[in-house]
Amino acid sequence: MEGELTRMSILDRYIATAWLRLLALCLGSFMSVYLVLDMMDKIPRFIRAGGNVRDMVVFFIYKLPEMVGQTAAFSILMATLLTLGLLSRNSEITAMRSCGVSLLRISLPMLALGLLASLLLLLNAELVVPKSYERMDFIERVAIRKQGINAAFKRNNIWFRSDATIVQASLFEPQEKTLKGVVVWTVDGEMSPLTRIDAESAEFRGGVWVLKNAVLKVFNTNSGVSIRKVPSMAITLNLKIDDLKILDRNADNLSYRKLKEYADNLRRGGYQAFRYLTMMHTKFAAPFAAFVMVILGIPFALRNSRSGGIALGIGASVAIGFAYFVVNAVLLSYGRSGVLPPLVAAWGANFLFVLGGIWVSMTTKS
Repeated sequence: MEGELTRMSILDRYIATAWLRLLALCLGSFMSVYLVLDMMDKIPRFIRAGGNVRDMVVFFIYKLPEMVGQTAAFSILMATLLTLGLLSRNSEITAMRSCGVSLLRISLPMLALGLLASLLLLLNAELVVPKSYERMDFIERVAIRKQGINAAFKRNNIWFRSDATIVQASLFEPQEKTLKGVVVWTVDGEMSPLTRIDAESAEFRGGVWVLKNAVLKVFNTNSGVSIRKVPSMAITLNLKIDDLKILDRNADNLSYRKLKEYADNLRRGGYQAFRYLTMMHTKFAAPFAAFVMVILGIPFALRNSRSGGIALGIGASVAIGFAYFVVNAVLLSYGRSGVLPPLVAAWGANFLFVLGGIWVSMTTKS
């Protein structure tokens, strides 16, 4: 019995080492391609903005956690298929089976490592990526583009200052390009208030912000405060909609807690929050795509073990990865629009591909 356990331990280490070696190769390759393409896109714009080399290097260093999260699942799928393909090509799978080792037992080290990888990706997405994105955004906006730090762009409790004007908004709805719960102050040189405008919303039109259902208060030391209601009024601010769109484009880099906070705030205000609820559930579903890829990749590789190898592994990885991307993108779009419940939309692709892996396993000859 002890000798059996020792042999299995050696076998586990051998398979795990082969898988980890190929994972490092695949992950490094995909991240290198990702980094080169991203640098080709951003560096010319950074140079035109007057950024220096040090800031650009630090920017891309802080981008690494995000790149890991986006390339890990596909890398794990390819590593799994290549590992089993190479073992099959060298007749090592046949030798293990002839010694009475089941396919499940052969796969166990990769399944365990795939689950561990998913947990690490979850920690990366929840703890590391939000912090690294904050630093990345600061470097791009302040150090490279020299935009200053007058704006505090969050999805709720947005603050912006431009000269004598201070704007506060409860939240930003990117799809409608609208700020909700807006307060606009104008102050003098000693920061004493001159006017205050409370508006239900502010919509960006033709280069100006149009306030809806506004209440204008003018502070006058002689006659006190004058108040009047204005159904609609336009104000000019040095705040562009593209600045606020940053919030929506990078919502994937926010933590689960931040997305939940914003979604709850939207619902309390009477607005639909399907988009952000779907993103919130995706924060947990996306990292477990790595484990799903192992579950699907193992039976697929073993089913084609006779023709296994590098070419099959790469081809199958591309096909499965593309199929997963398409199905996941479609389901997420349905979730964001409210057609599907956010939880179903976020986990749907994982569920379908796990079922696919089980089906392939059941049709694989043992």
